[in-house]
Amino acid sequence: MVLPHSLPSLCLSSLVLTLVLFASEVTSSSVNVTKIGNGYSLISIQETSDGALLGLLQINKKTKIYGPDIPLLRFYAKHETDNRLRVHITDANKQRWEVPYSLIPREQPPSLTQTIGKMKKVNPIEVSEYSGSELLFSYISNPFSFSVKRKSNGETLFNSTSTSSDPFSSLVFKDQYLEISTKLPKDASLYGLGENTQPHGIKLYPSDPYTLYTTDISAINLNADLYGSHPMYMDLRNNGGEASAHAVLLLNSNGMDVFYRGNSLTYKVIGGVFDFYFFSGPTPLNVVDQYTSLIGRPAPMPYWAFGFHQCRWGYHNLSVVEDVVDSYKKAQIPLDVIWNDDDHMDGHKDFTLNPNNYPRPKLLNFLNKIHSIGMKYIVIIDPGIGVNSSYGVYQRGLANDVFIKYEGEPFLAQVWPGAVNFPDFLNPKTVSWWGDEIRRFHELVPVDGLWIDMNEASNFCSGKCTIPKGKICPSGTGPGWICCLDCKNITKTRWDDPPYKINASGIQAPIGYKTIATSATHYNGVLEYDAHSIYGFSQSVATHKGLLGIEGKRPFILSRSTYVGSGKYAAHWTGDNQGTWENLRYSISTMLNFGIFGVPMVGSDICGFYPQPTEELCNRWIEVGAFYPFSRDHANYYSPRQELYQWDSVAQSARNALGIRYKILPYLYTLNYEAHVSGAPIARPLFFTFPSYTKCYGLSTQFLLGSSLMISPVLEQGKTQVKALFPPGSWYSLLDWTHTITSKGGTYVTLDAPLHVVNVHLYQNTILPMQQGGLISKEARTTPFTLIVTFPAGATEGEAKGTLFIDDDERPEIKLGNGYSSFIDLYASVKQGGVKVWSEVQEGKFALDQGLIIDSISVLGLDANVGAVASLELDGKPLIGKSGLDVTTSEHVDLNGEGNGESKTVMVALRGLSIPVGKNFGMTWKMG
Repeated sequence: MVLPHSLPSLCLSSLVLTLVLFASEVTSSSVNVTKIGNGYSLISIQETSDGALLGLLQINKKTKIYGPDIPLLRFYAKHETDNRLRVHITDANKQRWEVPYSLIPREQPPSLTQTIGKMKKVNPIEVSEYSGSELLFSYISNPFSFSVKRKSNGETLFNSTSTSSDPFSSLVFKDQYLEISTKLPKDASLYGLGENTQPHGIKLYPSDPYTLYTTDISAINLNADLYGSHPMYMDLRNNGGEASAHAVLLLNSNGMDVFYRGNSLTYKVIGGVFDFYFFSGPTPLNVVDQYTSLIGRPAPMPYWAFGFHQCRWGYHNLSVVEDVVDSYKKAQIPLDVIWNDDDHMDGHKDFTLNPNNYPRPKLLNFLNKIHSIGMKYIVIIDPGIGVNSSYGVYQRGLANDVFIKYEGEPFLAQVWPGAVNFPDFLNPKTVSWWGDEIRRFHELVPVDGLWIDMNEASNFCSGKCTIPKGKICPSGTGPGWICCLDCKNITKTRWDDPPYKINASGIQAPIGYKTIATSATHYNGVLEYDAHSIYGFSQSVATHKGLLGIEGKRPFILSRSTYVGSGKYAAHWTGDNQGTWENLRYSISTMLNFGIFGVPMVGSDICGFYPQPTEELCNRWIEVGAFYPFSRDHANYYSPRQELYQWDSVAQSARNALGIRYKILPYLYTLNYEAHVSGAPIARPLFFTFPSYTKCYGLSTQFLLGSSLMISPVLEQGKTQVKALFPPGSWYSLLDWTHTITSKGGTYVTLDAPLHVVNVHLYQNTILPMQQGGLISKEARTTPFTLIVTFPAGATEGEAKGTLFIDDDERPEIKLGNGYSSFIDLYASVKQGGVKVWSEVQEGKFALDQGLIIDSISVLGLDANVGAVASLELDGKPLIGKSGLDVTTSEHVDLNGEGNGESKTVMVALRGLSIPVGKNFGMTWKMG
């Protein structure tokens, strides 16, 4: 949480000059762009014992702009898997900063001391190829460039060659300035390069700035570097109706600008190395599978995390929190988790309780009460540790020497408690100390998860600061985010004032502005300049370890700052947004991007963090937010109260939308399992399921949950209809299963959407497991199941599939084979008037022990001409006439009119089945 801060006063002349250069770089596609370097020549090369390429690059001609060139580079290329190629370029003589291998475990290139004397001398015009299973790497010797092609069709995925007519330089590698570019086809659709708020939707937009540097400016700032850094993009192309996707990761944590011009993309990085990974795809799902196999699979979330969450900065005392919980129950709106921002703390200090407003005995009684019904409680933790001689957390931190240093002393900053020091999570001792503080706090308050905020890291001050003498800081009056320390700017090192200015905060702010000074040092002398953007990531790793060590339960962590691999440890919310229609629309693109980044548990503050949503907007926002993977209402201290029960109309929309969510919780939880196994996003752009359907490439107003459930919300004020895109096939309304939309080539359909209605449709060939819902996920997950089976409308032959994963969600691992989980494959077919629905169960004992049953099966899209249900068998035994069994047939209404003409279609619903989920079953019936 933080309110927008003012940006620094900069030297006017240098600011104007750098802004002009930056603007010309963003907007120009002409050949007049200043070229920084003259490239390198490959002077020797060899193949390593494990089949990689290792070569030396020598500078062609030195330039002085942005500092001296590094004269000799070492390049390394290896096909690490069938579908992943790595290209690594660094200084041949000196070790440079890289993202720690301990944080993201991966293969290490050969050491720089490896003998290179036997390397093959290279002909200056030589072009060579290095082939893998899916990708082909080739290089040109002088000036050195490389390309990556797809072997199956020869398509070029990445090409760093620069000619005189190109608006970018050849390879540039200086100590504090690295530049490399790739050519792109104009019709390529790019996604990723975040975190930022993208006004043009999910697709990258030519000439928009893409700066990556973790920064605490609110998400209402458009096209600016926000809380996370994800230097990865997915490239989706369509050639003659054949779609293919690949991805490119530059694993580098230094600040960077990425210039996308439509037909080229240029990286300008202020340190580190070029460490590229290329993922061959060729489908979007293949891409995220390959990407997360490198960076880490998404963390398994507990079941309750998919329930609804309520938070607010400003729950001044425990009685307010108790009233919120009671009010949700009275309004019959589902609620699983209640949160505290820092209101529970004593003087805003981490791991403390306010003895007056949150007295421990009363808080423990409250937690016992909510825990007994399955509800959970989460609180916030900021990284800044208050400098206070009577504060045990701080004193133990000092004793263990865990803080980031500046000139040998703990770096002093200011956040909510006042003066603070920042823990150095790259230090193993810090990780142990942090885990111990989490343990101590959990003994004080048995919280169910932790929310780590302000971890970009955020600082209310800039520069070298001291605690003022003779005044209280902060004073306790006025805004708490105004710097009250005595501070001086730090500009004396090249780390504080690098020669190339990235577009930080969207205005080329100094990179140490309102954060940790970039010349401060971490463990083993690592510079904040290099490690800045992995600070929140390293805190997530330490927090995950700490929570896991308390009771061995599955951790839940929500982090604002993220980096490549954060999804392995934490969920994410999109930060400080505002209660506006624009911010509602932006939230979908950001959510979808994070699924691509390998952080599938993501959502935005429902109804907006900053004031003030209208009643209509909050209605529509919960209709979107009920389908965020992470669904939480959160508001600012200065906002009017906006819990979902505050307006009768919003409460009705919440009951409707969250009512659907709580019925599809088993589907969402199964998607959580799939995300952990394969990286598959929970919320996805439509092109994940329909990669060849180009109309959905830029679609940012609808989204899928999994492969088959489409959300088409109202995102504009005053609208009671929504124009929704329906890709080819049959879609069935989840609000009324008899309503279908069928199109052969895809179509837009205008749907009715009165205030309390959100349109949700299920695609053909799907089996969706649902339960009956409830006000708490613990009770909802015990209710009987319904299976919805969808065939293409009127098809005489068809198949449908679905899956269901069930486990003890408190166990840290989410997997089969431990005796505490079951996995069910669901199948259905229709052929020659016969319908079959069956299951294949793995590890069924757990589901049987839970007593879970399938009460009903509804099959949609059947041809009405084949007649009614004539015979019905379950596991070979007749069911017709069974007591309690109800069989109904309902005719579908095609809202689009593109079905099978005069042919009618029907839905057949079977109720009262009582089939155990944990046993294989087979149901067949004949229509006649």
